[in-house]
Amino acid sequence: MIKRCLDLGVAGTLLLLSAPLMGVVALAILGTMGRPVVFRQQRPGLGGEPFYLNKFRTMAEATDASGRSLPDGERLTGMGRWLRSTSLDELPTLWNVLKGEMSLVGPR
Repeated sequence: MIKRCLDLGVAGTLLLLSAPLMGVVALAILGTMGRPVVFRQQRPGLGGEPFYLNKFRTMAEATDASGRSLPDGERLTGMGRWLRSTSLDELPTLWNVLKGEMSLVGPR
């Protein structure tokens, strides 16, 4: 109960404070890579219950001549590399914390 209240308070505060930065990042991604701006990936949550993890997109949707996705290293954009190095790509996970799908402390 205390952990959940702490998660709500910290995640809510961080979301409010980082909202302008998240807007700038979203516009930069939109301008350089287009849509979608947010990458969603299904992950196992508490008790194995699946949930969708939200992150800012860092890779281009590039394919080879046969239509297969290129390796991650070739799809990572300059903007994406910077977002990952600063961990700004993780900001949308605060929504997952607010929804109770993740916690700020504990296993990912």
